[in-house]
Amino acid sequence: FRHEMYPEYKGTRKPMQKELRQQVPVIKEILKAMDVCIVEQPGIEADDLLGTMAVRSQNEGMDTVILSGDKDLLQLATDKIIIRQPKTVRGQTTVEDYNADKVYEKFHITPAQIVDLKGLQGDTSDNIPGVPGIGEKGATNIINQFGSVENAIEHVEEVTPNRARQNLMKYKEQALLSKDLATIRTDCKIEATFDQCVHGDMFTKEAFDLMQKMEFKNIMSKFEQDYTIDSNIEESFYTITDRS
Repeated sequence: FRHEMYPEYKGTRKPMQKELRQQVPVIKEILKAMDVCIVEQPGIEADDLLGTMAVRSQNEGMDTVILSGDKDLLQLATDKIIIRQPKTVRGQTTVEDYNADKVYEKFHITPAQIVDLKGLQGDTSDNIPGVPGIGEKGATNIINQFGSVENAIEHVEEVTPNRARQNLMKYKEQALLSKDLATIRTDCKIEATFDQCVHGDMFTKEAFDLMQKMEFKNIMSKFEQDYTIDSNIEESFYTITDRS
């Protein structure tokens, strides 16, 4: 739906490589064999599905963790929704946890104001235009002063410096569009229930047969020794051990 709102949305990104695209159906087949729930909906981005599931779980009193390096998801952070962001520094992978307070501590805006920030400064990775001439620092100052893009437009005569004020007046519709593009939807109609998403035993007989067919030798070693290995496959590759 964002492409319908703005055809250039994510227009600078390269398409998925053919070799990777061919693997997506196989990934889904394996996950289904392992009884892992797949949530997808045509026309809706993964961020919107994550946002909907996270808010739904929060409303049901659950503590929720979203594991992703995507900074867009920080707008979902609350006291009950934690965004865990892995990053690599000097070859070492660390994970930073963000709740609402941590987002404010690091970026000096609330999680809900992240979309206002993007409305002004834009987002090059998603090709969201924002307002020309307003960068991260200027956008943060404006949001801290006015609270939102809408309020900044309403009081545009008070916006400083002059260039930011003039550009916001000229590109106010683009700022509002950019904010809308950056906003994760949390009200998608997802048919999957939490009961369907409960994590069970992934190492099923169906998954074992599929792994054997595809010759995924390392993964097969994680299955318990209660399935028959094809005699045509070298048994030395498949040392079946207890998963613990």
